[in-house]
Amino acid sequence: MPHRYFTTDVWPKEGRAVLRGPDAHHLARVMRAKAGDTVILCDGNAVEYTATITGFGEDEVEFSVEAGYPSAAEPSVEVTLLAGYPKQDKLEQIIRHGVELGCRHVVPFFSRYCVAAPKKEEQKNVRYNRIAYEAAKQCGRGVLPDVALPLPNFGAVCRTFDQYDLVLFCYECGGAPLRQLLSAAPAPADRPLRIAIVTGAEGGFAPEEAAAATAAGARTVGLGPRILRCETAPLAVLAAVMTLTGNLE
Repeated sequence: MPHRYFTTDVWPKEGRAVLRGPDAHHLARVMRAKAGDTVILCDGNAVEYTATITGFGEDEVEFSVEAGYPSAAEPSVEVTLLAGYPKQDKLEQIIRHGVELGCRHVVPFFSRYCVAAPKKEEQKNVRYNRIAYEAAKQCGRGVLPDVALPLPNFGAVCRTFDQYDLVLFCYECGGAPLRQLLSAAPAPADRPLRIAIVTGAEGGFAPEEAAAATAAGARTVGLGPRILRCETAPLAVLAAVMTLTGNLE
């Protein structure tokens, strides 16, 4: 299977593209690619190109490209994971596996019962986005999912809810069945359904946070009789959403 790379330097009308930076170095120096080799280039907007190497420059690789085609790997729904900031490297797990399962955005946040505290978030965000980038390449995504800087409190989380068609607030005290909420969700004609999945950190949510989520338009969803860990819940719900919307078939 050809190697995959992301680049925005694609000119379909001219039939050419360029790959720059670390990925170009990896292809040219580590993979020892040569003229005539073929790779898959993704423009980050769910369009892929079969690209043939035509030459090498300093820190860049040049290609000829065929007509682009839609990525088959992108789900029919656009899912954002709003995840309570966990301890240690658990957020890295959520990002890596969330990208593999099809999420488009990851937005960490701090809330009342978070154990973790903000520390060097700009520096960590660079690493988090690199993890998302590598996961997207590995699993064949046609877009490049992103990881936002963390929101400072749950009020800031609630203020984002109007960006989505359906907000699933996952609460240990239970709620409506996920299948029911998805079947009743609106179906936009000109874009994918935008779904937000909101899960807590190790300490879960305070009652006032649950009330604020409902007041802001979120639908409370139960996750069955078991208490899921903070790194398990977002991935379990994401997998269920993808299954119920036909994106794991």
